[in-house]
Amino acid sequence: MIRLLIADDHAIVRSGLVQLLSDRPDLVVAAEAASAAATLERAVDSNVDLVLLDMKMPGPSGVTLVKALRELRPTLPILVLSMHIDGQVVSRALRAGANGYVAKGSSIDVLLEAIARVVDGGRFIDPSLVEGVVFDHASMPMPLHDTLSARERQVLGLIVAGVRLGDIADRLHVSAKTVSTHKTRLMQKLRIDNNADLVRYAISNGLTGDGAGL
Repeated sequence: MIRLLIADDHAIVRSGLVQLLSDRPDLVVAAEAASAAATLERAVDSNVDLVLLDMKMPGPSGVTLVKALRELRPTLPILVLSMHIDGQVVSRALRAGANGYVAKGSSIDVLLEAIARVVDGGRFIDPSLVEGVVFDHASMPMPLHDTLSARERQVLGLIVAGVRLGDIADRLHVSAKTVSTHKTRLMQKLRIDNNADLVRYAISNGLTGDGAGL
């Protein structure tokens, strides 16, 4: 029996998925979540085998949420089910740690195949999205900020917001030394060596706010 966590902020979508999957004897919806925070909580507290994840929900969503899930549950399969079908969005989600990506407009057969594939340890890209992923990936190099962890993005967003390192440490409930380490690593990854350039990079790439580029 495959236990699913459905993470989507639209109740109608969640209900529809529950109905579509209810006649499958090998699948059960064990938990639901309507926000990023609830998704992370359910992923840790619930005994689930797969997260069926929307890319846009309240809170740190998208790539940031995928990375956070991957850090919390390194082996938990993540299958994105989203209306966002741009090749770059798909590629970023997969690079962040998603095991598969399915368009919401696809058939239930495609979704079922994706679930079976990723739970079995494989990867899956919706056939309707493959061409866009291939050509977008070939034409555009991976942005440097895609290498940042969820915590590094969070620290970056707070730095750009003008929060002092000591206050960031208090807010994140970690030591000031840990925050300094995160800052050093993220600056190395972004190939930046001063605060002014760091702020300019963050603003130009939309990496602002607590989630830093959700």
